[in-house]
Amino acid sequence: MDANVDEHIPFEERPDDGRGGKIVPMRLQKFLARAGVASRRASENLMTEGRVTVNGIVVTALGTKVDPLVDKVAVDGRPVTLQDKPVTLMLNKPEGVITTMKAQSDRPIVADLVPVDRYPGLYPIGRLDADTTGLLLFSTNGELGNSLLHPSCHVPKTYLAHLKRPLSVDGAVRLRMGVELEDGPVQPAEVDVVGKYGRLVRITVHEGRYHQVKRMFEAVGNQVERLHRETFGSLSLGNLELGQWRILSQEEVDSLK
Repeated sequence: MDANVDEHIPFEERPDDGRGGKIVPMRLQKFLARAGVASRRASENLMTEGRVTVNGIVVTALGTKVDPLVDKVAVDGRPVTLQDKPVTLMLNKPEGVITTMKAQSDRPIVADLVPVDRYPGLYPIGRLDADTTGLLLFSTNGELGNSLLHPSCHVPKTYLAHLKRPLSVDGAVRLRMGVELEDGPVQPAEVDVVGKYGRLVRITVHEGRYHQVKRMFEAVGNQVERLHRETFGSLSLGNLELGQWRILSQEEVDSLK
């Protein structure tokens, strides 16, 4: 730990890091982030929580450096190397589950449904309300999460909404034009009434504001009774059952970018 390059492997003999440079000693939180364990901020939390060891010793000091070619790093006892890749997965979130990774005394949380023991840096990309079901993404790649949630990244998300009353023609037109909310106007949505009763509506939005879909329907005089997210960008749940998760392929992750 915190070693000089020359004490281990000469600089000229060090392998390429895949980014045009050499693998050299680096801060532990940067190493964890580069290895796909978690974002740099989340990696710092793992360290301060005493979950990271270097050569078998728990390390909590954020300034600690490690040599990836020499030091043995582990999180919760699982070895970590720079050859590891970030992990991104989708969960079909059931109703009643809170989108948080912090334990709650009396309510189920999404952390109980995804493999945080295997990938301790998993973190949800955005959130779904407790009463909303459907597609929720998780990743150990903090940069991916930040880019998908940035206001400039208008990722389309499709929901199936069961309404209190049939959606009026005027309401559908207003949603397609873009309604005004208390925090400003929203972008036009794609709206399709499903079935003959007008209470089941498929809506695609391009922003990720707090309670956005529910507030949009309230703005046109209706109310959402049940809400299910079907797609996020190019991804869909397919045959993934409620409460189940699966790891995304690299092609699927690339499609999000």
